[in-house]
Amino acid sequence: MEVKMDESLKDRTILITGGTRGIGKAIGLRAAHDGANVVILGKTTEPHPNLPGTIFSAAEEIEAAGGNALSVPCDLRNDEQMESAVAQTVERFGGIDILVNNASAIFLAGTLQTPMKRFDLMHQVNTRATFLASQLCLPHLLKSSNPHILCLAPPIDMDRGWFAGTLPYTMAKYGMSLCVLGLSQEFQKQGVAVNALWPETGIATAAVANLLGGEAAVQCCRKPGIVADATYEILTRNSRECTGNFFIDAEVLAESGVTDFDQYAMTPGSPLMPDFFLGKPDFAALSELLHSDGQ
Repeated sequence: MEVKMDESLKDRTILITGGTRGIGKAIGLRAAHDGANVVILGKTTEPHPNLPGTIFSAAEEIEAAGGNALSVPCDLRNDEQMESAVAQTVERFGGIDILVNNASAIFLAGTLQTPMKRFDLMHQVNTRATFLASQLCLPHLLKSSNPHILCLAPPIDMDRGWFAGTLPYTMAKYGMSLCVLGLSQEFQKQGVAVNALWPETGIATAAVANLLGGEAAVQCCRKPGIVADATYEILTRNSRECTGNFFIDAEVLAESGVTDFDQYAMTPGSPLMPDFFLGKPDFAALSELLHSDGQ
């Protein structure tokens, strides 16, 4: 087990892309309980009929949980807006200790069914924004006593089944994973931890509800809190002894002593939907998912 560097995230500054809702907001709230400085980057500034919350409501929740919040309207595809977001973070809190590359775009379809507009969006939000955010934050992370970059990205499995039927999405998500491989090696000597975290099961988010089967699918998921708790365990480890890993949320928590995973289930005792990119591809399940009403 890696040595703990900080038992708390108090006064640490954590920048989260896509922190308005779901996993990103849960990570921010968990850090807020320690009194962290949490910066929320996102595009939702007005209520959306299909997406809960705004960057401002997320900031209010973080403040209420004990953190110091900064919400920054930001299109991750826009270089100038990203540069401004990092500059605002440093001006407000004096630096950056942690970057969480959480934002992701998803469109589960095959080659002939994927418009290039969707293809470009996934690569811009998933791969390019992960690289850009890391590039912009690294000069500040290098000044931190325990700097971390955490990407919500899967372990790379070259089984062709994970590419069949969802090639554009798989390429974009694996682009995030490649950032972890490269950055962890490039900045290891400087003590910057760069790791990936991926859920063992589906997580109850707006993406699942809107794209992957609706409320029935949501009830077969775990809550975003499991990813937030696993994130906390990783971010409080010594960055110089914990880098280049592709963590799975349940494994991280089991290693830390958690035994009750029903607490994270949307419906305790119900079968859980496995996440993409883990184990052997289930072609029948993938086909059913891609042709469900949720798609």
